[in-house]
Amino acid sequence: MNTLKEIETLVEKGILVGVNLQNDDHFEYSMEELANLAQALDVEVVGTVTQKLERVTPSHYIGTGKIEEVKAFFEETDANIVIFNDELSPSQIRNLERDLECKVIDRTMLILDIFSRRAKTREAQMQVQLAQLQYMLPRLVGLHASLSRQGGGTGGGFKNRGAGETKLELDRRKIEDQIAKLRRDLEGVKEQRETQRKQRRKNAVPVVSIVGYTNAGKSTIMNRLLAKMGQEDSKQVFEKDMLFATLETSVRNIELPDNKSFLLTDTVGFVSKLPHHLVKAFRSTLEEARDADLLLHVVDVSNEEYSFMMNVTNDTLKAVGVEDIPTIYVYNKSDLAQVAYPLISGDNVWISAKQDVGLDELMGMIRKQIFSNYVQCDMLIPYSDGGAVSYLNEQATINSTSYEEHGTLLSLELKEADFKKFEQYVVK
Repeated sequence: MNTLKEIETLVEKGILVGVNLQNDDHFEYSMEELANLAQALDVEVVGTVTQKLERVTPSHYIGTGKIEEVKAFFEETDANIVIFNDELSPSQIRNLERDLECKVIDRTMLILDIFSRRAKTREAQMQVQLAQLQYMLPRLVGLHASLSRQGGGTGGGFKNRGAGETKLELDRRKIEDQIAKLRRDLEGVKEQRETQRKQRRKNAVPVVSIVGYTNAGKSTIMNRLLAKMGQEDSKQVFEKDMLFATLETSVRNIELPDNKSFLLTDTVGFVSKLPHHLVKAFRSTLEEARDADLLLHVVDVSNEEYSFMMNVTNDTLKAVGVEDIPTIYVYNKSDLAQVAYPLISGDNVWISAKQDVGLDELMGMIRKQIFSNYVQCDMLIPYSDGGAVSYLNEQATINSTSYEEHGTLLSLELKEADFKKFEQYVVK
């Protein structure tokens, strides 16, 4: 089956087709999003055809009357591709391509190709390739002529199937081998990630994970928080006003002025009807969020469908086992929504990352949440244990230091783990 990449020289004008099932409240937005996805692949949308149905037509997705309408529209606009707003079955694609006499792709294929273009790291590329192969496997169409060449040899039976295999079976076997290899390779990457996570847990470094719908401003928030802490430009992550600008999980160490630090991770964005294979393929990446101490759920509050976007994000996180983690809801782009900002209400904060307004409030909420287990105390450390004083000066927040007859008196704030480590020196 061809992918968009193989025909991208032809793809210039596309017609979008969608079925509004049972008066779906989010259908219009779903079609708008499909147009944005098409534009992300430089497809000029020249028209849209929609139909209201109780259920999709099993053979063609749309009704037979609509097929004629799409065909006429296709010829009238000089389009060269038709894009459907749902995942089509192999038989639906075959039937539609036969009757429309043109190239047909579905929403899943569109998203997979965007991911394929955006993937930069080896891990992201492997994850996308795995999802593409899993999508293609049931959609392989063998050449009918090759079916007659099966078998061969004498004595009946198929002792040596190698020479007589159909092209379809050869393609299927090749894809299954590729899938198996990619799974093995990704398992190795997953083990590396798990080792890194164990090290973080051992070091008791809090992890804050940014999650949210695509293009909600996650990377912008990450970059602004890094800049606020004066961290060098080389640590900045890619940000752009487009769907799926970043697919890689970025991990940055945020160092605070009072010797506290935490890890900030930025995960791949979500979208409605995110292909099932893609969610499965990116599971190890999304698991970064599962081990977080705190989630920042970033929401584009300027979009009237933001509640729907929040539900999509929550459902996808639940699908990969990210549940019961403290969450701050960050309503970004407040400047475009004509709402009051900066504003804090419970676990919700309204900000504008682009305008650099509300980030101090957000940082205050993060600190309050992840450093709630810090202990304030005084410690008298004998002069003979200079190493402890040196360690605490690096790892804790020292409020005052005085040199007493029996040792160094520190008034400090420190992690609970460090408190237990040096508990014998506590004086109050």
